[in-house]
Amino acid sequence: MSHDIHKYAFFLGCIAPNRYPGIEAAAIRTGKKLDIELVPLKGASCCPAPGAFGSIDLNVWYAMAARNLILAEQMNMDIALICNGCYKSIWEVNHKLKHNDELRDSVNEVLKEVDMEYKGTSNVYHLAELYYNDEVCGLNKLRDSVTTPLSGVKVACHYGCHLLKPAKDREFAGGAIGDSEHPMWFEELVDALGAEAVEYRNKMQCCGAGGGVRGYDIAHSLDITNEKLTNMTAAGADAIADTCPFCQLQFDRGQFEIGQKFGVEWHVPVLHYCEMLGLAQGMSPVELGLDLHQTSCKPFLDKLKGGQ
Repeated sequence: MSHDIHKYAFFLGCIAPNRYPGIEAAAIRTGKKLDIELVPLKGASCCPAPGAFGSIDLNVWYAMAARNLILAEQMNMDIALICNGCYKSIWEVNHKLKHNDELRDSVNEVLKEVDMEYKGTSNVYHLAELYYNDEVCGLNKLRDSVTTPLSGVKVACHYGCHLLKPAKDREFAGGAIGDSEHPMWFEELVDALGAEAVEYRNKMQCCGAGGGVRGYDIAHSLDITNEKLTNMTAAGADAIADTCPFCQLQFDRGQFEIGQKFGVEWHVPVLHYCEMLGLAQGMSPVELGLDLHQTSCKPFLDKLKGGQ
């Protein structure tokens, strides 16, 4: 049986390749089983980070994001990415430039200095969006790709801030995906792997890192993370699933930092959805780089073995 292969320019961002290479490996290898081919976006820079660059100099933010978009345009491909912050920058700049001629002309004037021109011929998708989209993948194809169901574990889904908001602009937040305040599509993606997604208090609260808070006020940042961890564990979660390496860093590294600053100990494994999908498709923890996580994934893996 022939399958349509969906090809995308793969934008890695900064955190995944530097801190969580297993997310990159999982995205590429699991995608192949779902007829999604991720082609390296060569020459890409930082997205750039929305909280840092976007707060300091919008012109630089627009120009850097547009340059990444141009690289995809030159490949005649849409962009697929694995990070909510990257989505915020690249999707939003693409959206603004497509709908604002004056802004597009201004950005292109800057890009002339490097002989580049933004044309607006590429679209931007989060990989989670493509997984959920029936025209590309869909829940049935996800289920069919599972060889090692994640049975017997409860998972708290963390959506993050930038993927669904601002809702007035995000196409991802509308239609079958559901609204940005009470979404359930991530839970459906987790359930498709055989795990049980749990509801918990203040699900849509920030991880604590966004908007530059982690860099500016780490104590306040970790206080928010601590509250989320409290709510997740109260709901019986064995692990956290995220769609963003920066949120993952906050929950993963953050548990160690919370112990140092507040004397509160947490041992909640944190996995990007691509890593969970990799486990469900039979990839080993070592192949997924789970041993590189700051917070051990062993409790989650042990419980999985007990449920299989």
